[in-house]
Amino acid sequence: MSIIRLDRILADRKLKLNELAEKIGISNVNLSNLKTGKVRAIRFSTLEAICEVLDCQPGDILEYVKSGDDKLYK
Repeated sequence: MSIIRLDRILADRKLKLNELAEKIGISNVNLSNLKTGKVRAIRFSTLEAICEVLDCQPGDILEYVKSGDDKLYK
């Protein structure tokens, strides 16, 4: 399972979600869905834009946690 840590990075940078959305050129709704984990995919261009604005690495935003059911990926 992937966990999005965007809220933590935003808090560290003292940046609001709507400010980030405006800087990277996507809607507040789409960015909010990403932040809350309601999306199943993210474009590399969006991830790159987020990392550029927040001066971070993708690993600062995304975290993988092994699920209890490994059969999903076999």
